[in-house]
Amino acid sequence: MIVTCLCILAVDFTIFPRRYAKTETYGTSLMDLGVGSFIVTNSLVSRQARGISSMSWKAAFKSSSPLLVLGFGRLLSTRSVDYQVHVAEYGVHWNFFFTLAAVTILTSIIKIPPKYSGLFGLSLLVGYQWWSVNGLNLYLLSNERGTDLLSQNKEGLFSILGYWGIYLLGVQLGYHLFFGDHKPELKSKKWATIKVSCLSIIFWLTTVVLDSHVERASRRMCNLAYATLVLAQNLQVLAILMLSDCIGVSSISTLEEAINRNLLGTFLVANVLTGLTNMLVDTIFSTPLSALSILVTYAYLLSIITGIADFYGMRIKFW
Repeated sequence: MIVTCLCILAVDFTIFPRRYAKTETYGTSLMDLGVGSFIVTNSLVSRQARGISSMSWKAAFKSSSPLLVLGFGRLLSTRSVDYQVHVAEYGVHWNFFFTLAAVTILTSIIKIPPKYSGLFGLSLLVGYQWWSVNGLNLYLLSNERGTDLLSQNKEGLFSILGYWGIYLLGVQLGYHLFFGDHKPELKSKKWATIKVSCLSIIFWLTTVVLDSHVERASRRMCNLAYATLVLAQNLQVLAILMLSDCIGVSSISTLEEAINRNLLGTFLVANVLTGLTNMLVDTIFSTPLSALSILVTYAYLLSIITGIADFYGMRIKFW
């Protein structure tokens, strides 16, 4: 979350290395991993992964309503101040909050047991990939758009299939590794660490094969290679963190705890501060020194606001 919040503003300055920015069509970069990582981390600890019964469609819509409000709020705010929006990322009207809401609603109303959600998710991703290499990719990557809502938001709407597939795979992984019929013994934790490490290697190898012989990874379409990439990367990080637990020394800072307890709130504040900075500063023409000063000030403000919110028990949640 901290890396994401720093990158969404830093990318607007020329000092930010362009190789870390989001790719236009195909490829992998630091910022390409953000969206998929949100989906993976949410799925690993989701209601479904923990074996909690699915909600009705009314309850699912209600729980996702804050995300829909945020999505429409972002759309209206960016339109009202003529804020620069990269249309090729999600489309003309779509944004990341709508994608999160769509995945949450689909997973809640289509009740798939966690033991089989991975198989369903993999089938969905493979079918979507077959559709992509048989002509869909040409449509999604084309800059031509019609006047209908589907054509105007084709990247956001079609990529839901990929993100939902990632989420379903994450649900089964979370259930199998952490929330299934396992006893919280030290041996089980070590075995879980080994399994996470092996799964990470398998997903990395699969990504290399898919990227080389099927279709290159594309965040814009959320194709199969991108799905295995974000799963590999997140499982690798998780394996490293689980290995660090074996040391037996755990030290979490107050700021980490504050952000952990209010992830969505932190992300919203970061978006607001990013928008205000772009309205007040011509980021493209900022010198390296001024850009660094602005980023440090932004990081401090974000940390202070998050800390104060945690101190007073303010939470923004949608689950």
